[in-house]
Order: sequence, then structure tokens, then C-alpha cells
Amino acid sequence: MGELSVFYQPLIGLRDGRVTACEALMRWHRKGAGWITPDQFIPLAEEAGLIGDMGEWVLHEACAQAARWPDSVSVAVNLSPLQFHGGALVDQVATALRASGLPPERLQLEITESVLLDPTDRNIGVLQDLRALGTKIVMDDFGTGYSSLGYLRSFPFDKIKVDRSFIRDLPDAREALAILKAVAGLGRSLEMRTTVEGVETQAQLDCAIAEGVDEAQGYFFSRPLPAPGIASFISGCLPKRRVQAPPGEAAT
Repeated sequence: MGELSVFYQPLIGLRDGRVTACEALMRWHRKGAGWITPDQFIPLAEEAGLIGDMGEWVLHEACAQAARWPDSVSVAVNLSPLQFHGGALVDQVATALRASGLPPERLQLEITESVLLDPTDRNIGVLQDLRALGTKIVMDDFGTGYSSLGYLRSFPFDKIKVDRSFIRDLPDAREALAILKAVAGLGRSLEMRTTVEGVETQAQLDCAIAEGVDEAQGYFFSRPLPAPGIASFISGCLPKRRVQAPPGEAAT
């Protein structure tokens, strides 16, 4: 893919401070222009019909890298709604898993609610086929759409990722804290893991811990890193941060 590369941002388990997964994030370093942000080039790729090929490439790169990580660390890959068109997605995921040797349960596929806006049951069927492969399905940016709660009834997601917009104003915004509490409780009731995105301060992390969130992701722990950097991070370069400790033990 030439100037494209894949960076990885870790997700940290709030029980023990260990890396539980890393999200694969596409980056474009354009010659003469420097780094181009995904929010600039992904919409253009979708409009130009290139997102299918790019998404397939990221799947292969991410699975190949994750196969080198410890068995306890998964990789999360974002799927565009357009990748659900054409009927090739399930085969692409299966091929990436087979080529890399990555166990399917270590691949987390992140979708936004726009995938579920299809008035037919087509996309639900694709999600069911992906689940049948053994992969985990994650609802990303939860809470930003009009029908997020309803979609939890239409498909049994493995994980809910709370959008960063609800974390940004913590701990001062009562409304954001109430939403975080509600989503964490919902996840427990439905047996879905919960993750908060965009954690940048200890105070935000403390709120997530207090509400029983399972994982956190954000600059507080690490910015997205290239493959060699994330491998070192996983191996033990995690900064000392306070996370939830088992009863009777001090947090670190």
C-alpha cells in the first residue's frame, strides 16, 4: 500500500494494568506533505471505492502482527460500512486469519451503528457469519447515535466502546458521568465488556475505574505506535499508572 502504514494503540485492562488488546489504526505519510490524518483520507477512500482494498490490507497486516504478540493480547480492526457491501468481507477475514495463524478469538472487529442502519437484515447476517468464524464483534462510538440502545437488542455484541465525547469532560460533567455509569451497568447486565476511549488524565481514569469499566484506551497510556513500538510496549514498557486492584491490594 505504498505510503500507508498501520499503527497500534493499546487497550489497558483496569483490573491489572495489562495490555488486553491493541487497536489497528491506518496512517498515511504522504511524500512532501507529511502525515495525513485518517479523518481526512478515509472519507476520500470510501468515496473513491478504495476502502475495500485498504480494509483488506489492514486486516492482513494487523493479524500478522498480532500473531507475534502474547496469546493474551488481541487486535482490534475497524470496519467501514462499505466493507459490508459485495459479500467479500467474511472471506477476507477468514483468509487473513488463516494466512497469519491468529486464533479467531483474538481478532476484534469494531463497527459503528451506521453498519446497522441497513433496512434489510443483510449486515446482521454478515455479523453473524463473522461471529461464526470465532471473532469478537465490538460496538464502537457507543452513545453517539440515536439508536445505540436498540442495536444492542439486534445483535449480541462482545464489547461496547464508550465514545470519547463522554470522557472528555470527566470528572466535572455530571451528565457525562451519569452516562458512563449507565453504560457500565448495561454492559454488566448484558455480559458485554466495556471500554472507554480518549482517556487523557488520571481523574478520567479514576472515574472509569469507579464505575467498573473493564478497559481504557487513550493518550494517558500511549499514543498509537508503529509495530516495533507496540511490541516493546506490550513486553513491559507500560508506564506505572493507577488501575483497579483486587480487594485488599494497593493499586499501582
